[in-house]
Amino acid sequence: MDSVSSKQKSRSAYGRWAALVAGTIAFAILIALGTWQVQRLHWKEALLASIEQRSTSRPVSLSEVEATFGRSGDVDYQRMTASGRFLHQGERHFFATFNGQSGFFVYTPLMLSDGRALLVNRGFVPYDLKDAAKRQAGQVVGDVTVVGLARNPLAQKPSFLVPENDPAKNVFYWKDRAAMAATASLPGGTRVLPFFLDADATPNPGGLPVGGVTIIDLPNSHLQYAGTWYGLALALVGVMAVWLWRGRRGSN
Repeated sequence: MDSVSSKQKSRSAYGRWAALVAGTIAFAILIALGTWQVQRLHWKEALLASIEQRSTSRPVSLSEVEATFGRSGDVDYQRMTASGRFLHQGERHFFATFNGQSGFFVYTPLMLSDGRALLVNRGFVPYDLKDAAKRQAGQVVGDVTVVGLARNPLAQKPSFLVPENDPAKNVFYWKDRAAMAATASLPGGTRVLPFFLDADATPNPGGLPVGGVTIIDLPNSHLQYAGTWYGLALALVGVMAVWLWRGRRGSN
């Protein structure tokens, strides 16, 4: 009997130590996850502050945006200005919704005085007005100056759930700058700048496209996530403390 009792006690002690080790590991993981979310919170707050500063500042020149992009590869939401003439026959159509209506964002090459081009998101047109012939008033001719927000290009399709682009039908589901430029009927050898420009809400003749379609809505829930992970860690400590206390009482 003493031998059996000793084995039972040994197994019980081993189980308590194993549970304690597992609980300690789980606690460390929860604390690490909470700390990671705090770090993400600081990063997101800095990002939001940068976007706020960029999007509300005075418009900078195209050359300034180019210089920034060359240094960092990041010009997202920088307010800027660019001048040139639109090459309307090169319109590219990005499938989108705006104010609850389905349609397209119209990306038009802006030909610069130096022979380069910049793809400009002029704004939204309803689905049945995809054909530019139905909105001729908005196809402005001659030199124009566009004010808006610079946007970074995408390196790849953002998700496998996004449909493949259909350049043959001039329907794009993600902003593949290279494909847009390659199918925009640009003069041979035209260099296309490596970022986009989203035009502001300045009205176009005839009312279309409707500019100012850029949505700046970056969720920031990292504080709640951090609180959740730290709260679970605290709860685990409470559970382990009660379990250890009951174990000690039971062994007395």
